[in-house]
Amino acid sequence: MKRIAVALVVLAAAAIARAEGAAPAEIFAKRCAACHGKDGKGNTPMAQKLGAKDLTTLKASEADIAKVIENGKGKMTAFKGKMTDAEIQAVAKYVKDGLK
Repeated sequence: MKRIAVALVVLAAAAIARAEGAAPAEIFAKRCAACHGKDGKGNTPMAQKLGAKDLTTLKASEADIAKVIENGKGKMTAFKGKMTDAEIQAVAKYVKDGLK
């Protein structure tokens, strides 16, 4: 009985988290892929025009990536106020983990 209760709590938490926001890959596709490319390598014409970095080779920490997403850098727009803090953190982790 205890296992069932724990499983229900975990499933409920996952459902709430999913309802609160999109998956990091979906956010990346919506907010980042236009400039960085779907694979994050920055090899699209738009990425090359803007000088977008290859996100798959970044050595920055997750916190530093989140700061760039939040505040922008160079030609990159700031996403503070356009994305929630949770979305920024999720995308930063997604980028740090190699877009996986």
